[in-house]
Amino acid sequence: MKRHALSTRLWHWTNLVCVVVMFMSGLTISNAHPRLYWGEWGFAPGQAWLMVPRFPDWMTVPGYYSLAVARDWHILMAWPFALALLFIWIAMLANGHFFRDILTRRTEWAPHNIAKDVKAHLRLDFDHGSGKYNFLQKLTYAIVFGILLPGMVFTGISISPGMEPSFGWVVDLFGGRQSARSFHFIFAFSILGFLILHVTLVMLAGPFKLLRGMITGRQSDEA
Repeated sequence: MKRHALSTRLWHWTNLVCVVVMFMSGLTISNAHPRLYWGEWGFAPGQAWLMVPRFPDWMTVPGYYSLAVARDWHILMAWPFALALLFIWIAMLANGHFFRDILTRRTEWAPHNIAKDVKAHLRLDFDHGSGKYNFLQKLTYAIVFGILLPGMVFTGISISPGMEPSFGWVVDLFGGRQSARSFHFIFAFSILGFLILHVTLVMLAGPFKLLRGMITGRQSDEA
């Protein structure tokens, strides 16, 4: 049974590498200034809305404190991350994957249908009938593809040195450079939360079957 298109598989593994390296290098960047602010500026502890904890070296890229090296890794992965996101959106629209498998229908938003889907997930029942994804999966993927991943790109542009003259409108969109930095942090940890949940559900639903589908593109009914 055909499970995933080649474009989806290429994007999935490319995006995984980019996200992991960007997140770990981002932790090093966070260690350089672990306070988050709203608005155009901020520096003093009293102005921060959140004091981010310091992350140990084993969680960071590189495995020691170097802001310059961390920024190099971050930017190195940011370009393929952004281009891959553009690629997958074009592919999803062209092959119908977005409209067929991810876009939710009005009937799926009925309270009894949502409640049914939630109860099924709580029972670890991941059967979603003839469709590829159930409502909660569709909604989650729509948020990831439509908000979190693009949000990472645009907030990253907003806080990149030298980019503001050309992309000042993006900075204004987020309410200032420090607000963009805060949103960048929120999006990053939201993606981490999704990744943890995604891996957990894959393990519960049958990792060998699902991994086979994401590697070969085909998936049998056997786990």
